[in-house]
Amino acid sequence: MTREQYILATQQNSLPRTEHPQFYPVGIYGWRKRCLYFFVLLLLVTMIVNLAMTIWILKVMNFTVDGMGNLRVTKKGIRLEGISEFLLPLYVKEIHSRKDSPLVLQSDRNVTVNARNHMGQLTGQLTVGADAVEAQCKRFEVRASESGKVLFSADEDEIVIGADRLKVTGTEGAVFGHSVETPHIRAEPSQDLKLESPTRSLVMEAPRGVQVNAAAGDLKATCRKELHLQSTEGEIFLNADTIRLGNLPVGSFSSSSSSSSPSSSAPRQTIYELCVCPNGKLYLSPAGASSTCQSSSNICLWS
Repeated sequence: MTREQYILATQQNSLPRTEHPQFYPVGIYGWRKRCLYFFVLLLLVTMIVNLAMTIWILKVMNFTVDGMGNLRVTKKGIRLEGISEFLLPLYVKEIHSRKDSPLVLQSDRNVTVNARNHMGQLTGQLTVGADAVEAQCKRFEVRASESGKVLFSADEDEIVIGADRLKVTGTEGAVFGHSVETPHIRAEPSQDLKLESPTRSLVMEAPRGVQVNAAAGDLKATCRKELHLQSTEGEIFLNADTIRLGNLPVGSFSSSSSSSSPSSSAPRQTIYELCVCPNGKLYLSPAGASSTCQSSSNICLWS
C-alpha cells in the first residue's frame, strides 16, 4: 500500500459522526391503519352474517343428505311428498303416486299434457279445462283396467264401443243424426223400447230381413199419415189368434135385394165381409149385400 492510500484510509475512519441518525419507519400507520382495521372488521361481520343466513336457509328448506324439503332423491328417481308447485315446464319419463294415495294434478286454469316425437313435433295433447276435456290425437282409446279390453275408441274414420252393453240413461233417449248400424237393440227388463222419429220417417233395412220381437209384451207401430207394409219378392203373413182392424167404415147394402130373398123374414146372421177396393182401402160390408166398391178380394169374418 502506498503512503497516499494509507493517509486517505486513516482520514476516512477518523471522520466525525452525527449525533442524531435518521430512521425510516416500515409499515402502515395513521388513517391507513384505521381503514384497514375497519375493512377487516366489516369482512368478518359479513362472513358471520353469511354463515348465519346459510344455516337458516338449510334449516328452513330442510336440506338433508337425501334431498331438500319434500323432495327426496332415491335410487328409483325423485320422490315428492305433499303439495308441489312447478313454475316452469317439467320433463319426466314417468309419474307415479304412492300406493295409498291418488295422483292429483291441479291448476288454476287448465292442465295440459303434451306428447312429442323425437323431432319435437306435437303428436298428442290432452287438455282438462273448466268447461271441457279435449283430446287431440290420431286415435283415442279407453281400455278396461283388468282385461285391457278396448271399451271405447275413436279416430277419423269410425267410433267403436266395445262394451258388452251400451246403456243410455237420459230421459230423451239417444239421438242419432245419421244412420245407425247394429245387430241388436234391446230395452232394459220391464221397460219399453221405443224407436221414434218425431218429424221424419223411420226406416229399418237389412239385407236378410228385419225381426221385431216382443216376447212378453205388445208390439205397436204408430204413424201420423200412412203405414206401408211392402214385400217386393215375398209375402206378408198375419199369424195370430185374433186379427182386429178397428175403425173401418161399414158399407151400405140395398134393401130390395134383401127383401127379394126367401129368407128375408129370418134373423140376419152377423157375418161381414172385409172388402178391398182397387185403391187399397178396406171396409166392412154385410155378407150378401151389394157392394159399393168393386172388391178385388174378399175375406169373411164372423163377429
